Amino acid sequence: MRTKFLTLLSFFVLFALFVGCKFYSFTGASIPPGVTTFQVNFFENQAGNRPGSTVEPGLDNEFTNALQDLIMNQTNLDLVTSDGHLIYEGEITEYSVTPMSATAQITAAQNRLKMSVALRFFNTKREDDDFNKTYSFFYDFPAALQVYDVKDAAHQEIFERITQDIFNDTLAKW
Repeated sequence: MRTKFLTLLSFFVLFALFVGCKFYSFTGASIPPGVTTFQVNFFENQAGNRPGSTVEPGLDNEFTNALQDLIMNQTNLDLVTSDGHLIYEGEITEYSVTPMSATAQITAAQNRLKMSVALRFFNTKREDDDFNKTYSFFYDFPAALQVYDVKDAAHQEIFERITQDIFNDTLAKW
């Protein structure tokens, strides 16, 4: 009798875990009911339109792919090119380098690469979740180096932070 009870209890626990994982993942994502797809529209680089910003070729494509990859890796949602349940779109609004600290010779000792992204998020299943928000992050590097020298590391760190913040606001609700 006891083994029958333990077997039945184990079955219910496993069933609850499998059913529960449909709406929750170990990454903290909370997928709303009925949402199975997402779409990330191309994030056009409009940073060159802002004074002090520079245009980095390919930045728009790299960022769009980074956001798609993060959502695909941390959820079970399917990426689609149109009619997604969750829609991410926006522009890169700033990509600039500014001096951050000076030396005794009045030259820059450290520079900061800053990137800002304006996001528009739409949840077609629940319009109350829709919002617009700007995300920014930076990467500090020695003034003796050029942006080209640190670009790969800088983009990795900046993209990781901005895409994770977007993920948290749209799917983790942190």
